[in-house]
Parts: sequence; C-alpha cells; structure tokens
Amino acid sequence: MKKHLLFFPVALLLASFTTVGGSDPRLPSDIKALLDKNGCGACHNLDRKLVGPSWTDISKRKYSAKRITQLVAKPEPANWPGYVPMVAQPSVPKDEMTKIANWLSKLQ
Repeated sequence: MKKHLLFFPVALLLASFTTVGGSDPRLPSDIKALLDKNGCGACHNLDRKLVGPSWTDISKRKYSAKRITQLVAKPEPANWPGYVPMVAQPSVPKDEMTKIANWLSKLQ
C-alpha cells in the first residue's frame, strides 16, 4: 500500500504534462473530457507509457468493452507486468465508464 501512495504524487505530476489533445482524431473531444474528468490521464496517455500502459497498447489486447469495464472496477495486475498496479476506480459513473470502454475497445 505504501508503494502506491508514493506513486500518486508522481502520477499527478505526469498528468500535468500530458500533451494528448482533442486534435488527434482517435481521441474525440467528448472522450477526452471524460478521461480528464475521471483522472485517467494521470496514468494513461494515447500513445506513450506513463504510469500505466498507453490507450493504444491497451486496445491492442482486444478487450471487449464489458471486459474493460470489469478491469477498471477490479484491476488484474498480472495482465500488465512491469507497471504499477492500477487501483480500482469505482467512482467512475457507469454511463461514463461504458462510453470510455466502448471507445477504447474500438481504438486502433
């Protein structure tokens, strides 16, 4: 648990430097707004590894939207060795998580 607390300030710092914007057609502005609102950008970026894998690396796993939703609610660190284990995100509203998961499952 203490390890996770050490990474939180780092994640916040990294989030302040993310450069992913709505200008990339793969990241619609409505999805970017949801990712920003829910703090996803603190650990994830469209094309590069931060604390967690990039959105494009996640999409390469071909998870269904339902599976993505399950993994956000109950992460399985064994799926991503070499990364800081993700903390469950139960505070993301279901409708927002569904929209994010649908986008991520179709991202190329």
